Amino acid sequence: MEENYTKPPFKKILVIDDNATDRYIAKRMAEKYHFAEEIVLHESAVEALEYIISLEATPHLLPQFIFLDINMPGMNGYEFLDEYSKLSETIKINCIIMMITTSLHPNDLERAESNPLVIRFLNKPIDKEKLIMIQEEFPLTNREN
Repeated sequence: MEENYTKPPFKKILVIDDNATDRYIAKRMAEKYHFAEEIVLHESAVEALEYIISLEATPHLLPQFIFLDINMPGMNGYEFLDEYSKLSETIKINCIIMMITTSLHPNDLERAESNPLVIRFLNKPIDKEKLIMIQEEFPLTNREN
């Protein structure tokens, strides 16, 4: 993934994180390395859930990836997953969830990895290496959509 890469491999990603700095870093890295055409940021899991639900009738507008923080005020990442699991299959088959955290607690890793909705558990911050790994592991591209 080079900086002069012309067409981002993904159409849209959603970053759900209450920390403004972490949201900024995720957005900046995705922009810098042309990871997605559109980067949607939400600091609240509740707002993000509402956003996702609002796109159910237009699944092609759903984010291909959701980067979900664990520890957030209000609804945390695990509570988000509980609510997300109740959504339609139309939504769930179109979005890949990756949990992001600064937590080094083994229980967080175990809990995230045991949830079938969570495809990966990543430590913050999102960086070039993580974006390359995702692109290589999930070869969905704009050219296919």
